[in-house]
Amino acid sequence: MNHRISLFFAFLTTLANPAALAAGFSPVDVLNFLTPSRTHTLHEGVTYGPLHRQRLDVYVPRAAQPPKGWPVVVFYYGGSWNRGERAQYRFVGEALASRGILALVADYRLYPEVRYPDFLKDSAAALSYGLDHAADWGGNPDKVYVMGHSAGAYNAAMMALDPRWLAAHGRSPQQLAGWVGLAGPYDFLPLTNVDAMPVFHHPHYPAHSQPLDHVQPGAPRALLLAALEDDLVNPQRNTAGLAERLNAAQVPVLVKMHTRVNHITLVAALSLPLRWMAPVLNDVVQFIQAPGRP
Repeated sequence: MNHRISLFFAFLTTLANPAALAAGFSPVDVLNFLTPSRTHTLHEGVTYGPLHRQRLDVYVPRAAQPPKGWPVVVFYYGGSWNRGERAQYRFVGEALASRGILALVADYRLYPEVRYPDFLKDSAAALSYGLDHAADWGGNPDKVYVMGHSAGAYNAAMMALDPRWLAAHGRSPQQLAGWVGLAGPYDFLPLTNVDAMPVFHHPHYPAHSQPLDHVQPGAPRALLLAALEDDLVNPQRNTAGLAERLNAAQVPVLVKMHTRVNHITLVAALSLPLRWMAPVLNDVVQFIQAPGRP
């Protein structure tokens, strides 16, 4: 507990530092500043496609490699499909690598460069890279998971539930060991988020754009995490609603609604300074280490 308290105060001290604020550091910059490097080897800017934003960072654990390789997670960040970059999520890659999980944190094209569904095409290409090259990085190709937060959780859900995207790469959702969604929007039409409206061609929404519509028996097992009090993405409509649909299709699903966190701090709780807020990392690791069970 003393170690956690000291890390939390280090986080607050850095965040309150006038020099840090004057230099334009954000809270996520502070989290990444406090993220250790001893747990992993980082390979930045690995290409999964020819375009500028088709890049990912690979976090290789420094722990002993299992006989069949580390489990693999391909992670997509959130930002209403308008903002974000992989370098902001080093704390996610480190968290997973620190627990013996090979982590791939992927960029994808954003609005206004693209709209739905082009960012899903990028997501599929990044995930296909993970499936194709897991063994090259010491990972287990039979234990590849896709994971995301917020808009990234939508991307992950579509990869796991809608076979159209992976099919373009000769792959299918059934080749995934499972998927993890953190505070994901899975049933959000009509849109109220003004940032996301143009992304989904508001008010002319494309058909079949909602993960909820693609639930069917045989889909990969799922872990759905949410903040009980999330004022950005309604956890009852989205997380609980998708879980109900998955249960009806007899797809194994585990749901955890956390207190003391909100939409943003749910993913921030993966970082070393803030893990005391909610056991998000433990939830993810236990899910990955328990194959065949929700």
